[in-house]
Amino acid sequence: MPSRPSPVRPRFEPVHGPAGAPPGGARPPAGAPGRPASGTAARPRRRPRRWVRATARVVLITGLFAGVLWGGAVGVAAWLERMDAEPRVVRCAAALDGTDWYLEPGQADVAALLAGQALARGLPARALTIALATGLQESKLANIEHGDRDSLGIFQQRPSQGWGTPEQVLDPVYATNAFYDALVKVDGYDRMAVTEAAQAVQRSAFPDAYAQHEVRARAWASALYGYSEATVTCTLDQPDGPGDPQAVVDRAARDLGLAAVVREDGAVVLDATPLGASPEHAERLGWGVAHWAVAVAHPLALTGVEHAGAAWDREDGWGHRPSDAPALAPGQVVLHLAD
Repeated sequence: MPSRPSPVRPRFEPVHGPAGAPPGGARPPAGAPGRPASGTAARPRRRPRRWVRATARVVLITGLFAGVLWGGAVGVAAWLERMDAEPRVVRCAAALDGTDWYLEPGQADVAALLAGQALARGLPARALTIALATGLQESKLANIEHGDRDSLGIFQQRPSQGWGTPEQVLDPVYATNAFYDALVKVDGYDRMAVTEAAQAVQRSAFPDAYAQHEVRARAWASALYGYSEATVTCTLDQPDGPGDPQAVVDRAARDLGLAAVVREDGAVVLDATPLGASPEHAERLGWGVAHWAVAVAHPLALTGVEHAGAAWDREDGWGHRPSDAPALAPGQVVLHLAD
């Protein structure tokens, strides 16, 4: 007897819900866990749309890129502006016959000392020209602590040759006066060629080397003796701090032998009249002192100098004094300091 065929299984099994749930995935009754209360439609949870996130990302990246471009453009523009602007060269100059003869601020500081000592001693401008040419050749107008063998200082004076102790020749005031003491003993030095007069004092192995500095030295000597007006100027950075009126008073006494008066506003007033044999030289000597003040503007933090009808400003150079400024007496020089 043939066997009975096995019952045919359905192709798909029914889908069952959670354990204990009716077959076929029937929904649990209202109020049961996992089903919203009766009357409330079940809403599927929505995920953020991808296009919204993508758009936000694009906006953010675009904004950052634009910021970088703008910042770069500003930086490039500033760089180009700096390139176009003429760079500030910190230096001092004395003009002679339409030519500027430059010194570094440190060299101008030494030149001011040499000029002040020569003026205070009543020496002719030729003596200053010789001293400047000598200092330029020997040390580039610097108080150096080394040299050939035992040579030291501005003039490279040798203690072993009777110029003084090492400490003395490294004192700028002592060294300057030692040079002038030797120079005035040279008969007719003020009529000699600069290089001959310098060699008579220095006894250098290179006696002709001083001649190359003669014109620069003459330009500065003429200005620092007041024979040319408003011809020394310095291009300087702004002072690092306020000026000290007492330091100006002390420097004027050291270099020029002049007493100074400090006004209530902090300005320092100098009178150049005692430097001359007669009052008629007061205005010229005032120009010498005014140029001296410009030359020491860097170490003394000076921002302005006034003499006669002119005024020097650290930013703009020489110009006219304000029309409403009080008149200055002949030989009077006013020095203004940084606040």
